[in-house]
Amino acid sequence: MYILRKLLAKMVNINNYVLFLSSGMLVILSTILIVNVEKENFPTYFDGFWWVMTTVTTVGYGDYYPVTIAGRMIAIALYILGIGLIGVVIGKVVDGFASFRKKRLEGDIVYKDKNHYIIIGWSQKASFAIKEIMDTYENAEIVIIDDLKEAPFLKDNIHYIKGNASQKETLLNANAAAAKAVMIFADDRIKDDQLIDGKSLLIASTVEALAPDVHTIVEVMEEAHIKNFKHVRVDEFIISNETVSSLAVRSAFMNGVSNIYGQLLSRSHGDDLYLIPKREDWKTYRDAFDSLLQRGATLIADGNDLNINRRLNEQIPEEARLFAICDDVTYKKIIGNEGGK
Repeated sequence: MYILRKLLAKMVNINNYVLFLSSGMLVILSTILIVNVEKENFPTYFDGFWWVMTTVTTVGYGDYYPVTIAGRMIAIALYILGIGLIGVVIGKVVDGFASFRKKRLEGDIVYKDKNHYIIIGWSQKASFAIKEIMDTYENAEIVIIDDLKEAPFLKDNIHYIKGNASQKETLLNANAAAAKAVMIFADDRIKDDQLIDGKSLLIASTVEALAPDVHTIVEVMEEAHIKNFKHVRVDEFIISNETVSSLAVRSAFMNGVSNIYGQLLSRSHGDDLYLIPKREDWKTYRDAFDSLLQRGATLIADGNDLNINRRLNEQIPEEARLFAICDDVTYKKIIGNEGGK
């Protein structure tokens, strides 16, 4: 028993590649030997393989068994070496799954896929953002970056990377350069708005330095701080405090306006805002406006220009990004497939 324990201890420390290769060779060699030694009891190689596997996994159905001395010697060798070796292999596999799950939970992973959405800074707003992404693109790949001890949210297509988002290594682990978009949320744990925006600016600077072509959206606490973000080429800003206050005031002056904003910001009810692909037969904004209107959609903007109704006779530039308001059914008819927002 002492020798067997020492042998098993050495097996545990063997390189995984060598261990798996040795196990495979042992199974194959034993199968070939038992079939050639006892042809009457093991007529096919599959029968031999079946017996070897039931032996080394200690299942032992008893439907096949060796009767010759040579065959039983092979069985004894499997009892001594095979059961311990396969047991170690199975243990390694189980440990591997457990280790992978632990690494995912603790954010100790490297994400290698492309066209994913990165959310930096976990908060209730980030949770709502994930829900909105999933409602829009059910199979979207999402990577959360934060310094929490464990993942705040995990699914097959939602991943967590623990680290400081202002450090290049963390963004490399998230494969930020190949992401579809990066959303930087304000850190609610910090009480000072200047410090919050300062941290967001540091993260945005790192993101833009590593992935200048990736669309970046930053939540800014104070509108006056936006000018400080301009030099790092952030694509879009969401003004946290001013947006809520402005909406409240507008609702006070114009009853019901918050419901309009609510429809445009949420996919749960009413019409929504969609990006419409430009068609070749649309030469002017009027062409696009009339065509969409006939289908039940209203063209309202090209990028951030909302004065489309005063530019209907102008040519649509190649780089135009046309936005229209309609319901989901109408949008799917316009694009001719089941695409998302």
